[in-house]
Amino acid sequence: MSAESSVTKRLDGKVAVITGGASGLGECTARLFLKHGAKVVIADVQDELGHNLCQVLGTEDISYVHCDVTSEPDVENAVQTAVSKYGKLDIMFNNAGIMGDNEVRVTDTSTEVFKRVYDVNVLGGFLGAKYAARVMVPAKKGCILFTASLSSKISYGNPHPYKSSKHAVAGLTKSLAVELGEYGIRVNCISPHATATPLFQKTLGLFDKKKGEEMIAVSAVLKGTVLEPEDFANAALYLASDEAKYVSGVNLPIDGGYSLSNQSWKMGLSILSE
Repeated sequence: MSAESSVTKRLDGKVAVITGGASGLGECTARLFLKHGAKVVIADVQDELGHNLCQVLGTEDISYVHCDVTSEPDVENAVQTAVSKYGKLDIMFNNAGIMGDNEVRVTDTSTEVFKRVYDVNVLGGFLGAKYAARVMVPAKKGCILFTASLSSKISYGNPHPYKSSKHAVAGLTKSLAVELGEYGIRVNCISPHATATPLFQKTLGLFDKKKGEEMIAVSAVLKGTVLEPEDFANAALYLASDEAKYVSGVNLPIDGGYSLSNQSWKMGLSILSE
């Protein structure tokens, strides 16, 4: 028996929809879910990347559907695609999200950008939960996940639309966990620290992944290790699995303790050495 086949498949028999699953954290999670026995529907607007990923993985257990999460018919279709193709829906992972412009001053923040960020990050997640719940409530079981952000726990140099939208996602998680718990449905979100994904590099204008990792590491609380997309995917795997059967309403930070520390104290101490 190979090492691959001997691994316990923690999502064996489950069906998952992952929005924003064609690249970045979503792609990494889709690969891990598939490895652990799930049937996965990737819902994204990046058609070429989505189709190529399915072709590379070469299995009937993963498929792609075009889905703009701000479009209610698209989201409904993504959920129905999973049900019609695989017979049910166990996991709805509302992962799609955007940063918007890298403008941190409220006086210069575009109203249109603000609306667009909320449409993707908040409305998109709401629609995913809405149509997933329509399938899960009659089944009396299911798992709904969201990708939030460390910005939902502390305030640092991200744009206001992004930060506030992730607070909204965390609030939606709590609200849904209370309502849907009555039907055996668990709802959680994940708040990762910065990860050197293509989106992160694009936002900061970085072309060197290593440089991005070094930048993150400088202010890290947990030294000697780097947050990888696989760490995020492993958190999603845990929350989606039966191992987390009594975990609901949680905003899980994947940040090496960063949100526990006020980094500005170092600035104060630096005065003593002057």
